[in-house]
Amino acid sequence: MKARWLEKLLTYGAAAWGALTLNFFLPRIMPGDPVQAALGRLKGQLTPEMEGAIRRALGQGEGSLGEQYLAYLSGILQGDWGISVGRYPERVDALVFEALGYTLSIVGISLILSFAIGSYLGIMCAKRPGRGLDTFLPSTLMFIGGFPYFWLAMVVLAYFGFHLDLFPLRHATCLDRTFSSDFERYLDYAWHAALPIGTIVVASLGGWLLTMRNAMIGELSSDFVQLAHAKGLSDRRVLFGYAARNALLPSITNLGMAMGYIVGGALLTEIVFSYPGQGLLMLEAIRSQDYPLLQGCFAAVTFAVLISNFLVDSLYGLVDPRTRRRGGGAT
Repeated sequence: MKARWLEKLLTYGAAAWGALTLNFFLPRIMPGDPVQAALGRLKGQLTPEMEGAIRRALGQGEGSLGEQYLAYLSGILQGDWGISVGRYPERVDALVFEALGYTLSIVGISLILSFAIGSYLGIMCAKRPGRGLDTFLPSTLMFIGGFPYFWLAMVVLAYFGFHLDLFPLRHATCLDRTFSSDFERYLDYAWHAALPIGTIVVASLGGWLLTMRNAMIGELSSDFVQLAHAKGLSDRRVLFGYAARNALLPSITNLGMAMGYIVGGALLTEIVFSYPGQGLLMLEAIRSQDYPLLQGCFAAVTFAVLISNFLVDSLYGLVDPRTRRRGGGAT
């Protein structure tokens, strides 16, 4: 047991190290000097000593590339992610974690809703294969899911935001409104998040439905399900208590991978809806060549995806005891 957990930690630790290493070197091979661009706005107002002090504060002080790399890793581990160039002198970690809260709320709610609704629809389609819902729902949802997230977001925004004027067009809350209670404020947050979350859920339903449907069709023809019917158990109990329980295992395995896809889709969706999450913050960092902020965004997203995959991997071991007996987890 301890060896299995140690192997998992080493695997995810190596993945985190590789992602952070790429995160350090990629901005440095890109053209342009973001610090020089920022200092250019203060041309003639800074002495060489002041310019050097600002460069050191922004993480571009003296030293070899290797020394800068070690300082970068040390800063990440200590929670010192540097200073934003575009929003100087604000700290990168404060900006990133504020935006990360909005992104994780959208991603978490979208993942739970799409998993639950898609799995349930998959069960209903497998119950009567080739008839009823199964004749049109899988193909329809897969067709919708084939469109890019940002394209669906623009269509939804144009119709429900501009045409029907049912939902707000931007931001996570009304900036010029005073709320009388926390409940009213939370309702406003939910109102602003409804379209981004709905877009991601609709785009993700097809995959969950097909995964559950295919797994359910196999389980419904298995011997233990036939035995449950022979014992006189109700169709509902056999469907949900026996077949669906086993059929959920492939979907649980896919949760970790789906997290990465949904995060990527959420970043683009946030840009369309001007939602103040990681996607909008990344766009701002790219436009202003704010490499410290861009590195912070990438690091936060990397950690979020790796942690979610680790949790799903651990959950799979709890759901399926066979993986514990083999000494392994989900892959």
